[in-house]
Amino acid sequence: MSDLHEYNTGRPELILKEYGRNIQKLVSYIREIKEDEKRKEYSHTLVELMKLINPALKDGNEFSQKLWDDLFIISDFKLEVDSPFPKPTPEVLAKKPETLGYNNHRLKYKHYGRNIELLVKQATEIQDPQERKDAIIYLGRLMRSFYGVWNKEVVDESVIVDHIGELSDGALSIDLDEVKENNLFEPTYKERPRRSGGGNGKRRSNKRRKSNN
Repeated sequence: MSDLHEYNTGRPELILKEYGRNIQKLVSYIREIKEDEKRKEYSHTLVELMKLINPALKDGNEFSQKLWDDLFIISDFKLEVDSPFPKPTPEVLAKKPETLGYNNHRLKYKHYGRNIELLVKQATEIQDPQERKDAIIYLGRLMRSFYGVWNKEVVDESVIVDHIGELSDGALSIDLDEVKENNLFEPTYKERPRRSGGGNGKRRSNKRRKSNN
């Protein structure tokens, strides 16, 4: 009956629920130990026990520091023991997380996406003329592919050349006649047509039968 009464009314609120009530009781016990060395030894042992309770977390300095921080938090910051890491302060719990800023970057052409704009910017920084030209051709192929997926239609090379110029603020340019003449914005490979398995399959199966016979 006394245990039930403790469960309903006498138990303190769990500070960190993921560790459970037994860990919290052990922390309270260690906090009251008078001998410094004994308190330190028990604290290190308890941190190892807390590590076993959280097997999903990866080992490492960050993980170990989190465990020690949690130990001090469970003790209501009243545990006096030397920690391998800086002791946290109560202000840590009250501190609100920093607000993440929204990406307000407006894409000029949504069908190309942010990554294309970044690639265009990188291409403008290339000094070697041939490397820059190769980068423009690579961009042209990508942009033509993305344009086709978005708009479901074949786009003329002149549109892609214009868009490359706009996205680079005029820093990137390529001769349109050369692009069209040499199909520079075409993919470097074409999907091979699949062979039908009709006649060939029958011939192979007949050969197998003959060889088996």
